[in-house]
Amino acid sequence: MKEIHALYRDHYSIRGIAKELGISRNTVRKYLRNPGLPQSKPRPPRPSKLAPYHEYIKRRMLEDGVYNSQVLLRELRAMGYDGGPTILKDFMKPLRPPRPVPSTVRFETEPGEQAQVDLTPVVLVLADGTQMRLWAFAMVLSWSRAGYVEFLPKADLPNFIRAHLNAFEQLGGVTKHVLYDNTKLVVTGRNQQGQPEWNQRFLDFALRVGFDIRLCRPYRAQTKGKVERFLRYVQENFVPSARPTDLEDLNRQARLWCVHVANARIHSGTHERPADRLAVERGFLQTLPSPERVAVFLRESRKVGRDGFVMWQGSAYGVPWCYAGQEVQIQATEDRIEIWAGMDRIAVHPRAHAPGQRFVLPGQWEGIETVPARRPREAVIRAVPDVNVEVRPLAVYEHLVGGVSYAGGR
Repeated sequence: MKEIHALYRDHYSIRGIAKELGISRNTVRKYLRNPGLPQSKPRPPRPSKLAPYHEYIKRRMLEDGVYNSQVLLRELRAMGYDGGPTILKDFMKPLRPPRPVPSTVRFETEPGEQAQVDLTPVVLVLADGTQMRLWAFAMVLSWSRAGYVEFLPKADLPNFIRAHLNAFEQLGGVTKHVLYDNTKLVVTGRNQQGQPEWNQRFLDFALRVGFDIRLCRPYRAQTKGKVERFLRYVQENFVPSARPTDLEDLNRQARLWCVHVANARIHSGTHERPADRLAVERGFLQTLPSPERVAVFLRESRKVGRDGFVMWQGSAYGVPWCYAGQEVQIQATEDRIEIWAGMDRIAVHPRAHAPGQRFVLPGQWEGIETVPARRPREAVIRAVPDVNVEVRPLAVYEHLVGGVSYAGGR
Protein backbone atom coordinates (compact mmCIF):
# COMPACT_ATOMS: atom_id res chain seq x y z
CA MET A 1 0.00 0.00 0.00
CA LYS A 2 1.23 3.52 -0.80
CA GLU A 3 0.52 4.79 2.76
CA ILE A 4 2.83 2.16 4.32
CA HIS A 5 5.81 3.15 2.18
CA ALA A 6 5.12 6.86 2.68
CA LEU A 7 5.08 6.52 6.49
CA TYR A 8 8.18 4.34 6.40
CA ARG A 9 10.01 7.05 4.43
CA ASP A 10 8.96 9.50 7.18
CA HIS A 11 10.81 7.27 9.68
CA TYR A 12 7.76 5.69 11.25
CA SER A 13 8.43 2.38 12.95
CA ILE A 14 6.61 -0.79 12.00
CA ARG A 15 4.62 -0.56 15.22
CA GLY A 16 3.83 3.12 14.50
CA ILE A 17 2.72 2.39 10.91
CA ALA A 18 0.51 -0.45 12.11
CA LYS A 19 -1.05 1.78 14.77
CA GLU A 20 -1.46 4.70 12.37
CA LEU A 21 -3.19 2.63 9.69
CA GLY A 22 -5.01 0.20 11.98
CA ILE A 23 -3.41 -2.91 10.53
CA SER A 24 -1.25 -5.67 11.89
CA ARG A 25 2.54 -5.42 12.06
CA ASN A 26 2.87 -8.56 9.93
CA THR A 27 0.91 -6.84 7.20
CA VAL A 28 3.26 -3.84 7.38
CA ARG A 29 6.31 -6.11 7.17
CA LYS A 30 4.82 -7.95 4.14
CA TYR A 31 4.35 -4.79 2.11
CA LEU A 32 7.73 -3.35 3.13
CA ARG A 33 9.46 -6.50 1.91
CA ASN A 34 7.65 -6.12 -1.45
CA PRO A 35 8.12 -2.55 -2.68
CA GLY A 36 5.82 -3.10 -5.67
CA LEU A 37 2.12 -2.36 -5.43
CA PRO A 38 -0.05 -5.44 -5.01
CA GLN A 39 -1.82 -6.64 -8.16
CA SER A 40 -5.30 -8.03 -7.71
CA LYS A 41 -6.10 -11.18 -9.61
CA PRO A 42 -8.53 -10.50 -12.51
CA ARG A 43 -11.86 -12.21 -12.13
CA PRO A 44 -12.65 -14.87 -14.70
CA PRO A 45 -15.21 -13.56 -17.22
CA ARG A 46 -18.77 -14.67 -16.56
CA PRO A 47 -20.18 -16.89 -19.30
CA SER A 48 -22.63 -15.01 -21.52
CA LYS A 49 -26.23 -16.22 -21.61
CA LEU A 50 -26.11 -15.73 -25.37
CA ALA A 51 -23.00 -17.86 -25.92
CA PRO A 52 -24.84 -21.16 -26.57
CA TYR A 53 -26.80 -19.47 -29.36
CA HIS A 54 -23.94 -17.72 -31.20
CA GLU A 55 -23.74 -20.24 -34.03
CA TYR A 56 -27.52 -20.26 -34.51
CA ILE A 57 -27.61 -16.46 -34.72
CA LYS A 58 -24.72 -16.39 -37.22
CA ARG A 59 -26.44 -18.98 -39.42
CA ARG A 60 -29.78 -17.13 -39.37
CA MET A 61 -28.08 -13.83 -40.24
CA LEU A 62 -25.38 -14.86 -42.69
CA GLU A 63 -27.15 -17.75 -44.43
CA ASP A 64 -30.87 -16.97 -44.06
CA GLY A 65 -30.60 -13.18 -44.20
CA VAL A 66 -32.58 -12.56 -40.99
CA TYR A 67 -31.38 -9.23 -39.50
CA ASN A 68 -34.37 -8.30 -37.35
CA SER A 69 -33.45 -8.62 -33.66
CA GLN A 70 -37.10 -8.99 -32.61
CA VAL A 71 -37.53 -12.05 -34.85
CA LEU A 72 -34.36 -13.68 -33.52
CA LEU A 73 -35.29 -12.81 -29.93
CA ARG A 74 -38.64 -14.59 -30.34
CA GLU A 75 -36.90 -17.64 -31.80
CA LEU A 76 -34.26 -17.69 -29.04
CA ARG A 77 -36.91 -17.37 -26.32
CA ALA A 78 -38.59 -20.48 -27.77
CA MET A 79 -35.22 -22.25 -27.55
CA GLY A 80 -34.78 -21.37 -23.86
CA TYR A 81 -32.83 -18.08 -23.96
CA ASP A 82 -33.66 -15.95 -20.90
CA GLY A 83 -31.32 -13.02 -21.54
CA GLY A 84 -32.20 -9.52 -22.64
CA PRO A 85 -32.42 -7.93 -26.10
CA THR A 86 -29.46 -5.56 -25.64
CA ILE A 87 -26.80 -8.27 -25.57
CA LEU A 88 -28.39 -9.80 -28.68
CA LYS A 89 -28.31 -6.48 -30.56
CA ASP A 90 -24.66 -5.93 -29.58
CA PHE A 91 -23.73 -9.36 -30.91
CA MET A 92 -25.68 -8.80 -34.15
CA LYS A 93 -24.27 -5.34 -34.86
CA PRO A 94 -20.92 -6.37 -36.46
CA LEU A 95 -22.67 -9.08 -38.48
CA ARG A 96 -25.06 -6.67 -40.20
CA PRO A 97 -24.22 -5.57 -43.76
CA PRO A 98 -23.78 -1.81 -44.22
CA ARG A 99 -26.92 -0.20 -45.60
CA PRO A 100 -26.91 3.33 -47.04
CA VAL A 101 -29.86 5.46 -45.97
CA PRO A 102 -31.09 7.82 -48.74
CA SER A 103 -32.51 11.15 -47.65
CA THR A 104 -36.03 12.23 -48.50
CA VAL A 105 -38.69 14.70 -47.38
CA ARG A 106 -41.55 13.16 -45.42
CA PHE A 107 -45.04 14.18 -46.54
CA GLU A 108 -47.82 14.07 -43.96
CA THR A 109 -51.58 13.92 -44.61
CA GLU A 110 -54.72 14.49 -42.58
CA PRO A 111 -56.72 11.65 -40.96
CA GLY A 112 -58.82 9.71 -43.46
CA GLU A 113 -57.22 11.44 -46.43
CA GLN A 114 -54.81 8.91 -47.91
CA ALA A 115 -53.96 5.22 -48.00
CA GLN A 116 -50.94 3.73 -49.80
CA VAL A 117 -50.99 0.34 -51.55
CA ASP A 118 -48.20 -1.83 -52.87
CA LEU A 119 -47.71 -5.38 -54.15
CA THR A 120 -44.48 -7.39 -54.07
CA PRO A 121 -43.48 -11.04 -54.69
CA VAL A 122 -42.42 -13.13 -51.68
CA VAL A 123 -41.29 -16.70 -51.04
CA LEU A 124 -42.56 -18.43 -47.89
CA VAL A 125 -41.61 -21.77 -46.36
CA LEU A 126 -44.52 -24.02 -45.43
CA ALA A 127 -44.68 -26.22 -42.35
CA ASP A 128 -43.55 -29.24 -44.40
CA GLY A 129 -40.47 -27.38 -45.68
CA THR A 130 -41.72 -26.72 -49.21
CA GLN A 131 -41.65 -23.21 -50.67
CA MET A 132 -44.67 -21.18 -51.76
CA ARG A 133 -44.31 -18.26 -54.18
CA LEU A 134 -46.94 -15.62 -53.48
CA TRP A 135 -47.67 -11.90 -53.75
CA ALA A 136 -47.82 -9.75 -50.62
CA PHE A 137 -50.50 -7.04 -50.81
CA ALA A 138 -50.15 -4.22 -48.27
CA MET A 139 -52.24 -1.16 -47.42
CA VAL A 140 -51.17 1.53 -44.94
CA LEU A 141 -53.27 4.46 -43.72
CA SER A 142 -50.90 7.40 -44.08
CA TRP A 143 -51.95 9.32 -40.96
CA SER A 144 -52.24 6.52 -38.39
CA ARG A 145 -49.65 4.21 -40.02
CA ALA A 146 -52.05 1.32 -39.39
CA GLY A 147 -51.19 -1.48 -41.79
CA TYR A 148 -52.83 -4.50 -43.40
CA VAL A 149 -51.13 -7.34 -45.28
CA GLU A 150 -52.61 -10.22 -47.28
CA PHE A 151 -50.91 -12.87 -49.41
CA LEU A 152 -52.32 -13.56 -52.88
CA PRO A 153 -51.80 -16.64 -55.08
CA LYS A 154 -51.77 -14.49 -58.25
CA ALA A 155 -51.29 -10.80 -58.99
CA ASP A 156 -54.48 -10.54 -61.03
CA LEU A 157 -57.28 -8.00 -60.84
CA PRO A 158 -59.90 -10.07 -58.95
CA ASN A 159 -57.39 -10.92 -56.19
CA PHE A 160 -56.16 -7.30 -56.15
CA ILE A 161 -59.70 -5.96 -55.75
CA ARG A 162 -60.64 -8.57 -53.14
CA ALA A 163 -57.57 -7.60 -51.07
CA HIS A 164 -58.67 -3.94 -51.19
CA LEU A 165 -62.09 -4.84 -49.80
CA ASN A 166 -60.57 -6.99 -47.05
CA ALA A 167 -58.16 -4.19 -46.12
CA PHE A 168 -60.87 -1.52 -46.01
CA GLU A 169 -63.02 -3.79 -43.85
CA GLN A 170 -60.17 -4.63 -41.47
CA LEU A 171 -59.04 -1.00 -41.12
CA GLY A 172 -62.55 0.31 -40.67
CA GLY A 173 -63.38 2.26 -43.82
CA VAL A 174 -62.26 3.93 -47.04
CA THR A 175 -59.90 6.89 -47.42
CA LYS A 176 -60.54 9.81 -49.81
CA HIS A 177 -57.80 8.66 -52.16
CA VAL A 178 -55.35 5.77 -52.52
CA LEU A 179 -51.78 6.11 -53.78
CA TYR A 180 -50.22 3.53 -56.14
CA ASP A 181 -47.15 3.11 -58.27
CA ASN A 182 -47.68 2.63 -62.01
CA THR A 183 -48.78 -1.02 -61.81
CA LYS A 184 -50.65 -2.50 -64.80
CA LEU A 185 -53.46 -3.47 -62.47
CA VAL A 186 -54.27 0.24 -62.07
CA VAL A 187 -52.92 2.03 -65.13
CA THR A 188 -52.30 0.33 -68.48
CA GLY A 189 -50.02 3.07 -69.83
CA ARG A 190 -49.79 6.77 -70.65
CA ASN A 191 -50.81 8.68 -73.74
CA GLN A 192 -48.65 11.07 -75.75
CA GLN A 193 -49.43 13.88 -73.32
CA GLY A 194 -48.26 11.74 -70.40
CA GLN A 195 -51.76 11.29 -68.98
CA PRO A 196 -52.56 7.88 -67.44
CA GLU A 197 -54.72 5.40 -69.32
CA TRP A 198 -56.65 3.64 -66.58
CA ASN A 199 -57.49 -0.01 -66.24
CA GLN A 200 -61.18 0.57 -66.83
CA ARG A 201 -62.43 -2.20 -64.58
CA PHE A 202 -60.31 -0.99 -61.64
CA LEU A 203 -61.39 2.60 -62.27
CA ASP A 204 -65.03 1.48 -62.12
CA PHE A 205 -64.27 -0.30 -58.84
CA ALA A 206 -62.69 2.82 -57.33
CA LEU A 207 -65.68 4.94 -58.34
CA ARG A 208 -68.09 2.40 -56.88
CA VAL A 209 -66.22 2.19 -53.56
CA GLY A 210 -65.69 5.96 -53.41
CA PHE A 211 -61.96 6.74 -53.52
CA ASP A 212 -59.81 8.66 -56.00
CA ILE A 213 -56.82 6.98 -57.61
CA ARG A 214 -53.50 8.78 -57.18
CA LEU A 215 -50.27 7.72 -58.89
CA CYS A 216 -46.65 8.21 -57.94
CA ARG A 217 -44.57 10.18 -60.37
CA PRO A 218 -42.87 7.79 -62.82
CA TYR A 219 -39.59 6.43 -61.43
CA ARG A 220 -40.38 8.04 -58.04
CA ALA A 221 -41.93 5.12 -56.17
CA GLN A 222 -40.44 6.41 -52.89
CA THR A 223 -43.30 8.90 -52.70
CA LYS A 224 -45.30 6.01 -51.20
CA GLY A 225 -42.55 5.24 -48.71
CA LYS A 226 -44.93 4.47 -45.84
CA VAL A 227 -46.26 1.30 -47.46
CA GLU A 228 -42.85 0.31 -48.79
CA ARG A 229 -41.35 0.55 -45.30
CA PHE A 230 -44.29 -1.47 -43.98
CA LEU A 231 -43.71 -4.20 -46.60
CA ARG A 232 -40.04 -4.30 -45.67
CA TYR A 233 -41.12 -4.68 -42.03
CA VAL A 234 -43.42 -7.55 -43.08
CA GLN A 235 -40.57 -9.32 -44.85
CA GLU A 236 -38.15 -8.83 -41.96
CA ASN A 237 -40.46 -9.42 -39.00
CA PHE A 238 -43.34 -11.65 -40.10
CA VAL A 239 -42.13 -13.75 -43.04
CA PRO A 240 -39.06 -15.37 -41.38
CA SER A 241 -41.11 -16.87 -38.55
CA ALA A 242 -44.25 -17.80 -40.50
CA ARG A 243 -44.68 -21.55 -41.01
CA PRO A 244 -48.23 -21.89 -42.41
CA THR A 245 -49.91 -25.09 -43.48
CA ASP A 246 -51.63 -23.44 -46.46
CA LEU A 247 -52.60 -20.02 -47.85
CA GLU A 248 -55.66 -19.68 -45.63
CA ASP A 249 -53.59 -20.38 -42.52
CA LEU A 250 -50.94 -17.90 -43.69
CA ASN A 251 -53.45 -15.06 -44.04
CA ARG A 252 -54.96 -15.92 -40.66
CA GLN A 253 -51.50 -15.58 -39.10
CA ALA A 254 -50.91 -12.32 -41.01
CA ARG A 255 -54.12 -10.76 -39.67
CA LEU A 256 -53.18 -11.66 -36.09
CA TRP A 257 -49.66 -10.31 -36.63
CA CYS A 258 -51.05 -6.98 -37.87
CA VAL A 259 -53.26 -6.63 -34.78
CA HIS A 260 -50.87 -7.86 -32.08
CA VAL A 261 -47.46 -6.87 -33.47
CA ALA A 262 -47.40 -4.37 -36.34
CA ASN A 263 -50.19 -2.06 -35.17
CA ALA A 264 -49.40 -2.52 -31.48
CA ARG A 265 -45.76 -1.38 -31.62
CA ILE A 266 -44.52 2.17 -31.05
CA HIS A 267 -44.04 3.56 -34.57
CA SER A 268 -40.67 5.20 -35.16
CA GLY A 269 -42.21 8.05 -37.18
CA THR A 270 -45.15 9.03 -34.97
CA HIS A 271 -43.81 7.70 -31.62
CA GLU A 272 -47.31 6.35 -31.01
CA ARG A 273 -49.03 3.01 -31.53
CA PRO A 274 -50.76 2.79 -34.93
CA ALA A 275 -53.72 1.08 -33.20
CA ASP A 276 -54.26 4.13 -30.98
CA ARG A 277 -54.13 6.54 -33.92
CA LEU A 278 -56.39 4.23 -35.96
CA ALA A 279 -59.09 4.58 -33.29
CA VAL A 280 -59.06 8.31 -34.05
CA GLU A 281 -58.74 8.01 -37.84
CA ARG A 282 -61.71 5.67 -38.18
CA GLY A 283 -63.94 8.63 -37.45
CA PHE A 284 -62.77 10.22 -40.72
CA LEU A 285 -63.09 7.16 -43.00
CA GLN A 286 -65.91 6.59 -45.49
CA THR A 287 -68.27 3.63 -45.12
CA LEU A 288 -67.53 0.60 -47.29
CA PRO A 289 -70.35 -0.22 -49.77
CA SER A 290 -72.44 -3.35 -49.25
CA PRO A 291 -71.06 -6.62 -50.67
CA GLU A 292 -73.83 -6.73 -53.29
CA ARG A 293 -72.65 -3.44 -54.82
CA VAL A 294 -69.08 -4.61 -55.34
CA ALA A 295 -69.64 -8.33 -56.01
CA VAL A 296 -69.46 -7.84 -59.78
CA PHE A 297 -65.81 -6.75 -59.49
CA LEU A 298 -64.83 -10.01 -57.81
CA ARG A 299 -65.79 -12.21 -60.75
CA GLU A 300 -63.10 -14.19 -62.58
CA SER A 301 -63.38 -15.00 -66.29
CA ARG A 302 -63.25 -18.62 -67.43
CA LYS A 303 -63.99 -20.44 -70.69
CA VAL A 304 -66.61 -23.18 -70.76
CA GLY A 305 -65.29 -26.49 -72.03
CA ARG A 306 -66.87 -28.49 -74.84
CA ASP A 307 -68.38 -30.78 -72.22
CA GLY A 308 -70.31 -27.89 -70.64
CA PHE A 309 -68.15 -27.57 -67.50
CA VAL A 310 -66.10 -24.66 -66.13
CA MET A 311 -62.86 -25.40 -64.26
CA TRP A 312 -62.14 -23.27 -61.16
CA GLN A 313 -59.53 -24.11 -58.50
CA GLY A 314 -59.32 -27.72 -59.61
CA SER A 315 -63.05 -28.54 -59.64
CA ALA A 316 -65.62 -28.61 -62.48
CA TYR A 317 -68.93 -26.73 -62.41
CA GLY A 318 -71.67 -27.39 -64.97
CA VAL A 319 -73.51 -24.73 -67.01
CA PRO A 320 -76.26 -25.02 -69.67
CA TRP A 321 -74.86 -26.79 -72.72
CA CYS A 322 -75.52 -23.79 -75.00
CA TYR A 323 -72.62 -21.89 -73.33
CA ALA A 324 -70.00 -24.46 -74.37
CA GLY A 325 -66.93 -22.69 -75.75
CA GLN A 326 -68.03 -19.26 -74.45
CA GLU A 327 -66.46 -17.05 -71.78
CA VAL A 328 -68.31 -16.73 -68.46
CA GLN A 329 -67.56 -15.14 -65.09
CA ILE A 330 -67.23 -16.94 -61.75
CA GLN A 331 -68.24 -15.24 -58.53
CA ALA A 332 -67.14 -17.18 -55.44
CA THR A 333 -68.31 -16.85 -51.86
CA GLU A 334 -67.36 -18.96 -48.84
CA ASP A 335 -70.04 -21.56 -49.50
CA ARG A 336 -71.13 -21.32 -53.13
CA ILE A 337 -70.11 -20.62 -56.73
CA GLU A 338 -72.18 -18.41 -59.02
CA ILE A 339 -71.54 -18.45 -62.77
CA TRP A 340 -72.56 -15.41 -64.82
CA ALA A 341 -72.74 -14.64 -68.52
CA GLY A 342 -72.80 -10.87 -68.68
CA MET A 343 -75.79 -9.76 -66.61
CA ASP A 344 -77.36 -13.24 -66.47
CA ARG A 345 -76.66 -15.71 -63.68
CA ILE A 346 -76.68 -19.06 -65.44
CA ALA A 347 -75.68 -21.49 -62.67
CA VAL A 348 -75.26 -21.77 -58.89
CA HIS A 349 -73.30 -24.60 -57.22
CA PRO A 350 -72.03 -25.40 -53.73
CA ARG A 351 -68.34 -24.57 -53.44
CA ALA A 352 -66.00 -27.57 -53.62
CA HIS A 353 -64.24 -28.43 -50.38
CA ALA A 354 -61.40 -30.21 -52.21
CA PRO A 355 -59.99 -30.24 -55.76
CA GLY A 356 -61.30 -32.83 -58.23
CA GLN A 357 -65.01 -32.50 -57.50
CA ARG A 358 -67.55 -32.29 -60.33
CA PHE A 359 -70.94 -30.56 -60.04
CA VAL A 360 -73.64 -31.25 -62.65
CA LEU A 361 -76.29 -28.56 -63.17
CA PRO A 362 -79.86 -29.94 -63.13
CA GLY A 363 -81.12 -29.84 -66.72
CA GLN A 364 -77.63 -29.09 -67.98
CA TRP A 365 -78.19 -30.87 -71.31
CA GLU A 366 -81.92 -30.21 -71.61
CA GLY A 367 -82.96 -29.42 -75.18
CA ILE A 368 -79.75 -30.57 -76.79
CA GLU A 369 -80.32 -32.50 -80.02
CA THR A 370 -79.19 -36.04 -79.74
CA VAL A 371 -77.34 -37.29 -82.78
CA PRO A 372 -77.62 -41.06 -83.31
CA ALA A 373 -74.35 -42.80 -83.22
CA ARG A 374 -72.99 -43.65 -86.63
CA ARG A 375 -73.17 -47.37 -87.37
CA PRO A 376 -69.83 -48.93 -88.13
CA ARG A 377 -69.34 -49.96 -91.71
CA GLU A 378 -69.86 -53.66 -92.31
CA ALA A 379 -67.17 -55.54 -94.14
CA VAL A 380 -68.56 -56.50 -97.59
CA ILE A 381 -66.98 -59.28 -99.58
CA ARG A 382 -67.98 -58.96 -103.19
CA ALA A 383 -68.20 -62.21 -105.15
CA VAL A 384 -66.17 -62.29 -108.33
CA PRO A 385 -68.49 -63.15 -111.27
CA ASP A 386 -67.83 -66.28 -113.30
CA VAL A 387 -65.96 -65.47 -116.49
CA ASN A 388 -65.29 -67.87 -119.36
CA VAL A 389 -61.62 -67.62 -120.26
CA GLU A 390 -60.47 -68.84 -123.62
CA VAL A 391 -57.46 -71.13 -123.46
CA ARG A 392 -55.08 -70.90 -126.43
CA PRO A 393 -51.95 -72.91 -127.25
CA LEU A 394 -48.53 -71.23 -126.83
CA ALA A 395 -47.83 -71.45 -130.52
CA VAL A 396 -50.36 -68.70 -131.15
CA TYR A 397 -48.39 -66.25 -128.91
CA GLU A 398 -45.09 -67.29 -130.47
CA HIS A 399 -46.45 -66.38 -133.84
CA LEU A 400 -47.59 -62.94 -132.64
CA VAL A 401 -44.13 -62.01 -131.29
CA GLY A 402 -42.23 -63.17 -134.29
CA GLY A 403 -41.37 -66.71 -133.37
CA VAL A 404 -39.73 -65.93 -129.99
CA SER A 405 -40.24 -68.85 -127.69
CA TYR A 406 -40.87 -68.30 -123.89
CA ALA A 407 -38.68 -71.36 -123.47
CA GLY A 408 -35.70 -69.22 -124.57
CA GLY A 409 -35.16 -70.43 -128.22
CA ARG A 410 -36.44 -69.86 -131.72
